[in-house]
Amino acid sequence: MNQTLSESAPTLMWFRRDLRLSDHPALRAACARGAPVIPVFIRDPLVDALGTAPAWRLGLGLSGFGRRLDGAGSRLILRSGPALPVLRALIEETGARAVFWSRAYDAPAIARDTEIKAALRAEGIEARSLPGHLLFEPWEARTKQGGFFRVYTPFWRAVSAREVAAPLPVPSCLPAPGTWPATEALSDWGLGRGMNRGAAIVAPHLAVGEAAAEARLERFLSGPVEGYRERRDHPAEESTSRLSENLALGEISPRVVWHAGLRAQAAGAPGAGHFLRELVWREFAWHLLHHTPHIATRNWRDEWDMFPWRDDNPEAERWRRGQTGVTLVDAAMREMYVTGTMHNRGRMIVASYLTKHLLTHWRVGLRWFEECLVDWDPASNAMGWQWAAGSGAHPAPDLRIMDPAPPPPRLHHHLTETR
Repeated sequence: MNQTLSESAPTLMWFRRDLRLSDHPALRAACARGAPVIPVFIRDPLVDALGTAPAWRLGLGLSGFGRRLDGAGSRLILRSGPALPVLRALIEETGARAVFWSRAYDAPAIARDTEIKAALRAEGIEARSLPGHLLFEPWEARTKQGGFFRVYTPFWRAVSAREVAAPLPVPSCLPAPGTWPATEALSDWGLGRGMNRGAAIVAPHLAVGEAAAEARLERFLSGPVEGYRERRDHPAEESTSRLSENLALGEISPRVVWHAGLRAQAAGAPGAGHFLRELVWREFAWHLLHHTPHIATRNWRDEWDMFPWRDDNPEAERWRRGQTGVTLVDAAMREMYVTGTMHNRGRMIVASYLTKHLLTHWRVGLRWFEECLVDWDPASNAMGWQWAAGSGAHPAPDLRIMDPAPPPPRLHHHLTETR
């Protein structure tokens, strides 16, 4: 093909869990080609496999992102079907000669993307995947022996000293094609169908879109971050950032959050340093999922394969309904049904209760969270459940049982006095 024609042919920007314009390396690279950019989202089998709440939240995110693109003089093209045939059809329709996307790190997405990249390149199409979901690529952090990290504290020490690149600005323009390809209607996808009446209950607790995510970060750094280290484990308090909802769909980038946290730390906010550690905890989850993908489906520690966990059972059903009779466990489960999320301390307690009090397999809980959480993240969900169960990446797995009951008042008073 003539080089000039190739350079003027459109670029398909394939959005996935990266619904933003700021700090978006793949989008910036697509715009840098100087040709029209066609934003695309594909409802492929991996999207169809999402649980009820994550699928509904994705639909809200796509709706908001579509409006964001409209305001920037662009638009979001929606197509459904296996990704490779959909991309080939769009290439045929638009004359596109390049497809860019943000890299994914879970095994099903890696398999899909690897196949697509090889097929498109074999057909003469420029196919590029770029970082953007994490602070660092999972293979960049290595032990002194050259392997991957299995324990968080050494991982934190290794990556906390690394320089995180400054966030990229929003592209100055998104060149539009002369003719837009046809798009499917988001309403026809029915992503929120399974929520039923629950949608109206959960919706007021959400912060959908890039602007809402940035406002949520600003709210946290202007107040709660001060006492974050001491108060973050108090489920009844508004002491956390609640950014997991937005990070899960890439409505804000971890680099934006990291650098904002660094600025707060430099300004003397006492809890900012610990907040940065928690952001890297998310990084560690993806590090483990990338290097040991089996963590999403089976025990990370093989020695737990013989542990006599129960499959689903009536006690687990009462756990799901928030009817165990244990106040904190039931309150945390009901928090999830009302807000779509659950405080991190609550997640640890309900997971410990299911796996270590009820001796129910962690996969039962993992699947339920996958169904109910609007901030569902495959890496954090898998690592969190296995960490609580003892089968995952924890240096003392047998010793940690989260007590769901508070200490008696007199003992609590004594602990407070001697702390």
